[in-house]
Amino acid sequence: MLTISANGTENAPLFLQVGASKTAELCITSSHPIALPGNSAPRHSSDYRGTASLYSLPTVIGGWLGCYLVANILGGVIVGTTSAPSGEEPIWVLGASALALWTPFIVMLVMLSRKLGSGHFWSDYSVRFQPIDALGIPLGIASQILLVSAVYWPLRKIFPNTFDPADVEDRARDLYDRADGGWLIVLVLIVVVGAPIVEELVYRGFIQGTLRGTMNHGVALVVTAVWFALIHFVPVEYPGLFAIALVLGLSYHFSHRIGMAIVTHMAFNATGLLLVALK
Repeated sequence: MLTISANGTENAPLFLQVGASKTAELCITSSHPIALPGNSAPRHSSDYRGTASLYSLPTVIGGWLGCYLVANILGGVIVGTTSAPSGEEPIWVLGASALALWTPFIVMLVMLSRKLGSGHFWSDYSVRFQPIDALGIPLGIASQILLVSAVYWPLRKIFPNTFDPADVEDRARDLYDRADGGWLIVLVLIVVVGAPIVEELVYRGFIQGTLRGTMNHGVALVVTAVWFALIHFVPVEYPGLFAIALVLGLSYHFSHRIGMAIVTHMAFNATGLLLVALK
C-alpha cells in the first residue's frame, strides 16, 4: 500500500497493504458479472456468497498467522542472500520478498476454497469485475491526494514531530531512488499490480468477507481496516492506511465483490508512486 498526501507525505509499505450510493449498489448487483478463467462462474451476482458462510473466525486467524509466519521465514532467507545493509537491499530482493509474502497466502486461499469452500475460487472470494468498477480510478486518485491529506493535516498540527512529512516519505523515496532502469518496471508491477490484487483477496475477500458472517458488518469493516493498518508495523503510517482501508472495505461492502476495491487500490498506489516520481 502506497499512501502520499498532496504535499508529498507518504505511507509506504508496498505490500503486506467510498461508500457507493444505493443507486450505485443496485446498478452493481443487477448487471451481469464478467466471467473469469478457471472454474465456471456463477450465473448471477446473487450466487456470489463470499466467505461469510464458508469459514470460521479461528480459520481466518489461524490461516493468516500461519501464512505470515511462513512468509517471514521465506523473506528472511531471501534477505540473507544479500550482504547489503538493511534498508538498502536491491530491488530484486524486494521483488523476491513480495513473492515470498504473497505465495503462502494465495496457496492458503486456494486450499481453503477446495477443502472448506465451494471449490470456485473466484466465487468464494467475490472476485468479479463490472464496468462500474472504473469509478475506482478517480476514487483511488482522490483518496491518495485528498483523503490522505485530510487525515494527516490535523495530526501534523497537533503532533508536528510525530507526523513530520519527511519521516513519512523517507522509505518510499528510498525505494523509488533504488529502482533504476528496468527495475522501475519491477517496482511498478509490485506496487500497482501485485500488491492490490493479493491484498484485496486476503483482506477484503477473505478476512472481511468471513468477519461479516461472525459479527456486525460495520464492526467487520473497522476490524479489517485496523488489521490491515497494524500489520504494516509503522505507526506513522497507520492513519493513512486505516483511512484507505475503510474506503476499500466500503467498496467491498456495498458491491459484495472485490473488483472495485482492486481497481481503487491500484489507482491509489499508482498515484502515490507517480507523486514520488514527480518530486
